[in-house]
Amino acid sequence: MVTSALLLFGSAFFAATILPFYSEVVLFALLRQGGDPLLLLVIATFGNTLGSVVNWWLGLYLLRFQNRRWFYFTPAQIARGQYWFQRYGYWTLLMAWLPIGGDPLTLVAGIMKIRLGVFLVLVAIGKGLRYVAVIYFSAWW
Repeated sequence: MVTSALLLFGSAFFAATILPFYSEVVLFALLRQGGDPLLLLVIATFGNTLGSVVNWWLGLYLLRFQNRRWFYFTPAQIARGQYWFQRYGYWTLLMAWLPIGGDPLTLVAGIMKIRLGVFLVLVAIGKGLRYVAVIYFSAWW
């Protein structure tokens, strides 16, 4: 069980960073093997939220490197995220779970210097609800 929990945590963590991982697939597989849904929900949400903190931190300190070739987010993605923040405020962090655009939102939260406490609560709620949906739909499969 420890190995499965570490696998889920790792996949959830990396899925929230700039690396392409799909933690929902791992969660689904562990649920199909009889894993405790509540424990798996907590592990996946914690890992995915912690991965988003990496993006927040990058936004705080590494924006000066945005014009480098290796920088993951394009200026258009950053501008789009800043637009959402300017228009809708920090509530956009509830959408950080989105597969497209969610990761740049967490980076922009760092750029916009959103307080870490507010960031953690909103991102954890959004990401947790995504995993709740995976758990719910896995019961139908």
